[in-house]
Amino acid sequence: MHPAACWGKIAEFRKSGAPGEGKSGRRAWSMRRASTVSDLSLQPILALLGQPVAGNPTQYMAEKVFAQHELDWRYLTLEVAPEDLGDAVRGIRALGFTGGNCTEPHKEAVIEYLDRTTQTAGLAGVVNVILRQQTELVGENTEGRAVVESLGKRSELAGKRIVLFGAGRIARAVAVELAAANVAEITVLNRTEAHARELVDLLAGEFELPASVVAWEDRYSVPAETDVVVNATSIGDLDAEASLPLEPESLAARTIVADVTPDPPHTWLIREAGRRGCPTLDGLEVFVEQTAINLQLWTGIEADRDVLREAAEEFLGL
Repeated sequence: MHPAACWGKIAEFRKSGAPGEGKSGRRAWSMRRASTVSDLSLQPILALLGQPVAGNPTQYMAEKVFAQHELDWRYLTLEVAPEDLGDAVRGIRALGFTGGNCTEPHKEAVIEYLDRTTQTAGLAGVVNVILRQQTELVGENTEGRAVVESLGKRSELAGKRIVLFGAGRIARAVAVELAAANVAEITVLNRTEAHARELVDLLAGEFELPASVVAWEDRYSVPAETDVVVNATSIGDLDAEASLPLEPESLAARTIVADVTPDPPHTWLIREAGRRGCPTLDGLEVFVEQTAINLQLWTGIEADRDVLREAAEEFLGL
C-alpha cells in the first residue's frame, strides 16, 4: 500500500473507531486515552540516545509494559553520535518528548544540555534518565538505585560492609546510592587508583562515609567480614567466561554477590558465588529493576518485573 493511502486508513480508523465500534466504542477509546495522555492530541514519546544502540532491549521491554497497561505511549531507539548530542536534546525539548534514556557515550556529556540534575545524578556526575518537568529537562540516575533496591530485597543494607569493584560511571552511581543507604563502609578496587581515590574522596566529603582504596594489581581476596560484593566493571560484558581478578575461594557463603552485567546475566562471578552458596544478584535483574523505576518516573505505573524480565530474555535470546 502506498504510504499516503496507509496514513489515510489510519486517519479513517481514528475517526470512526475500530471495525464494529459505534459511538460507544469511540467514547470508551477516548476515555482510555484520557486516562493515560495529558492532551488527547498528543502521544507521549520517550527516546533512548546512544551510540551504538543496536541490541539494547529497553524499547522492547517498555513497549510490552505499555501494551499490558493499555498506555498509548511510544519508545524510540535513536542512534546519536557525540557531536549530535546537543541537537538531539534540543529536538527532545522542541518536539515535546516526555523524556528518555541516555546510554554510552552520553551519560556525562548530556548534563550540559539539561536544565538541571537531581542530587543523585549530580553527585554521581552521570545521567541515564531524562525527565520532563513542566518546561525543564531534568537529568536523573537510576542505575545505583536499581542495584540498591535489588540488594535491599535480599538484606537490609544499613551498617553493611561493601567491596565495590570499579570506579567508573556505574560504580559511582552505585557508590552514591549505597552511601545514601547508610552502609558502614565501602572498599573500592579499580585498576586506575586515581579514579578510585576520586570516588572515595566524594564518599567521604559528601556522606562522611568511611571508604578506602585498594590497589587492584593481583587476584583479590575478599575479607571474611564483607557483607556485600558488587562488580560494577565491564568485565564479563558479552563474555560469560571473563573472570574477575578475585579469589573465589575467599567468598563466604553469607556474602551477597552482585554483578551489574546484564548480558550475559550468569557471569563468571555469579557462577562462582553460586557454587559457594552465596546469595546472588545478576545484572539482568538489576536492569529490569532499573527499567521498572524509569517507567514509574515517566508514567506513574508500577511495571510488572516478570513481564520486563521475560521481554528482556526474549529480546536477548537468553
